[in-house]
Amino acid sequence: MLDIATAYNKYKFLGNDYLTWIWYLIETNQNISELIRFPEPIIMEIGNSLVLENKLGDKSKENITIKGDQAGLEEGTTALRKGACVTQINIICKISEDEYKFTIKGESFNLTGLKPPKTDLSKTEDEIEGLVLEKASYCFKIWDVIDRLYLKYLEKRISDEWKSKELQSIKNWIKSV
Repeated sequence: MLDIATAYNKYKFLGNDYLTWIWYLIETNQNISELIRFPEPIIMEIGNSLVLENKLGDKSKENITIKGDQAGLEEGTTALRKGACVTQINIICKISEDEYKFTIKGESFNLTGLKPPKTDLSKTEDEIEGLVLEKASYCFKIWDVIDRLYLKYLEKRISDEWKSKELQSIKNWIKSV
């Protein structure tokens, strides 16, 4: 059995790989709700930041950070062509009419800066519990989407078709952007 540090070092690439795969899904207009069998329509977009890392072989690495609402992703796609992986991605996710904004970190799968849909703020104490429950349900919904996406990624990653089909599609996308 692997100890935790060994397992972490052996499989830490999966988080960055997963985020790169999410970027691929977004850019190639994949039907995410159909892919993960989610009952509501889902639309994802790249938000206002993206961080990539390129390992340079001699234990050094290059970090590429793209920030800003109007920032282009050309530098990011160039980094992908050079072998970089996404280490952090800001996502805007629309589930039905509700919009969520958050950042996922590949190494830890932390969701940071989550901005769920706004709730109608009430001044009465009787309605505060309902508002808290509504906010909690929004959080559970977005975690459900991210978990389902990760399970689908793992399902594809361990399948026999990963190298022959999925990985080739991702490489073709990288070449075309």
